[in-house]
Amino acid sequence: MSFKALLAGAPVSYIRAHLGEQLCALLDLIEGGTAPDDRLRAVAPIAIDAERLVADEAERSTLIEMVPSPKQAELAQRLGSVGDGQAPLGYLRSLKWTADERRELLEFFGFTIDRVPSLPPAFKQEAAPEYALFPHQRHAAAQVKELLYDGSRRTVLHLPTGVGKTRTGMSLICDHLRQHEPTVVVWLAHGQELLEQAASEFERAWAKVGDRPLPLLRVWGNAPAELTEVTDGLVVLGLEKAVSTVKSDSQFLATLAARSTLTIFDEAHQIIAPTFQRVVDELTIRHDTSLLGLTATPGRTWADISKDEELSDYFSRQKVMLEIEGYTNPVTALIEQGYLAKPLMRTVASEPGMHLSAQDQQLLARSFDIPAVMMAELARDEQWNLKIVQTIMELLKQHRRILVFAASVDHCRLIAAVLSAAGIDAEFVTGESSPRHRSQVISRFKGAGRRPMVLCNFGVLTTGFDAPAASAAVIARPTKSLVLYSQMVGRVIRGPKAGGTATCEIITVVNPELPGFGDVAEAFTNWEDVWETS
Repeated sequence: MSFKALLAGAPVSYIRAHLGEQLCALLDLIEGGTAPDDRLRAVAPIAIDAERLVADEAERSTLIEMVPSPKQAELAQRLGSVGDGQAPLGYLRSLKWTADERRELLEFFGFTIDRVPSLPPAFKQEAAPEYALFPHQRHAAAQVKELLYDGSRRTVLHLPTGVGKTRTGMSLICDHLRQHEPTVVVWLAHGQELLEQAASEFERAWAKVGDRPLPLLRVWGNAPAELTEVTDGLVVLGLEKAVSTVKSDSQFLATLAARSTLTIFDEAHQIIAPTFQRVVDELTIRHDTSLLGLTATPGRTWADISKDEELSDYFSRQKVMLEIEGYTNPVTALIEQGYLAKPLMRTVASEPGMHLSAQDQQLLARSFDIPAVMMAELARDEQWNLKIVQTIMELLKQHRRILVFAASVDHCRLIAAVLSAAGIDAEFVTGESSPRHRSQVISRFKGAGRRPMVLCNFGVLTTGFDAPAASAAVIARPTKSLVLYSQMVGRVIRGPKAGGTATCEIITVVNPELPGFGDVAEAFTNWEDVWETS
C-alpha cells in the first residue's frame, strides 16, 4: 500500500496538522484563498516525511491504524504473523518495531530502502587511445608539470567551474602513472559525488591512455580500507574515511605514503581544515612526493584574508591559473568560445517578510556565513517562498532542467512539494536521502526526457555534480561565502563545446536584509592578490 494511497484516505485534519501551518499558509497564498483538500492531499506524500513518522512510536501507531484492515493483515503476515488467532492490528501493536521491522514498514508503504550498501563496480580495462584535452586545458597542464616535480613539488590548478578540472587532473595522473611505474597516486575528496566522479573519470581516462592494467580502489563509506596488495594504481580516498581509519589503524596513512608519489586534493580550498591538513601532511611526508590541489575558488573565504593567506602559503604560493591569450579574464574568453554558457544573472527580492533586529545584524556581521537560526527563520518566510515558487514557474516557460539550491532539508522538501502539487515534475535530494534514491533522481534529471523537471537540493550538489542539460539555477540559499556561491552557479554554466548549453539563467532570490552575489567572471579572479609572490 503506497504512502500516497494511505494519505488519500486520511482525515484532512491529519493532513493539515502534519503539513504544518507554514506550508498550509503558503498553499493558501498561492491559491488566493483556502487551499482545497485535493491540493493538500497532492502535496502531502512529498512534504510529509514518512521516515520520521515511522521512527516515532505514537506517529507509527497512528499510521498503522489508518491502514485498511485487509492491508493490516497483509502487513502482519509480511512481518511474521503465523496465524495464531491474534488480530492483525493487535499483532502489529505488539511488535517491538526493530530497525528491520521499521524498514519493512517503509517498504510496505512503497519506499526504496538501501539495506546493504552496494560495493562500487569493479574496474574494467579497455583499449581506446583517446583522451583529448582542450587547448587551454593542455596549456594549464603543462604549467602544472613544471611546478609539480621541482622545488616544493606542490601547486594548485585553478580552473573555472565547468572547464574540466577533474578531466585535466586525470590527464596529469595518467601521465604520472605511466612515467613512474610502479607507483600509487592518491585522490582525496570530501563527499560521495566528488569521489565517484573522480573514480569514474579515471576509468574513462586510463582505458584510453593507460599502458598497463591498474587497480582502482574506491575507499569511502563502508568500503574496506585494505592496502595489502596495493603497490601500483589509483586510490580514491574519502577524507572522512581517512580520518576514521587512522583511529583504528594508526599506520594506514604511513603505509599509503610509503607507496605513493602524488597526492591530488580536490576542492583544495578545504585543505587547511586541521583534520584534513593532517591527512595531507602524512601522505606527503616523503621528499619526492608531489601535491596538486584542484579548485575553482582558490580561497577559503570572501573576506578573511588571513585564511586565504594560510591556504596560499600551504601550496608555497604556487598556482597555475587558466590563461588565454588576448584576455585579462579567461572566463570571458571561454564564454565567447563556447566552452562556458553565457550566463544571464539576476537577483530578485521578495516582499518584506523577515526583518533583522539590531542584534541579528551584529550576529550576521560576525559570522562566516548566514547563521543557522536565521536560515531556519528565512525558510519559514511565506513571501520569500512565494517568490521562489513564482521564479521557478517563470523559468519553466523556457528551460527543461532547473536546479534549485534550498536553504535547508525541510525547505528543500517544501519547495518540491509545492511544485509537485502544481503538476510540475519536481524532486528533491539532500544529505539525508538514501544513496539509491539520490542516484535514481539525479539519473532522471540528467536524462533525455522531454518533460521539464526541477531538482531541489540542499548540501549535496554544490560539487561533484555534472548535468550539462541543466540551463537554469535558482539560488534560494543565501550565503556570505563567495566559494559556496561560485560552486552553486557553476553547476549550470557548462557551454556547448563541453556538452552544455549556449546560455543559462541564474537567479538569486534574496530577502532584502541578506547578501547576494552576481558576477561569475569577477569571482574567478577574487583571490589573485593572495597568491602573488613578493
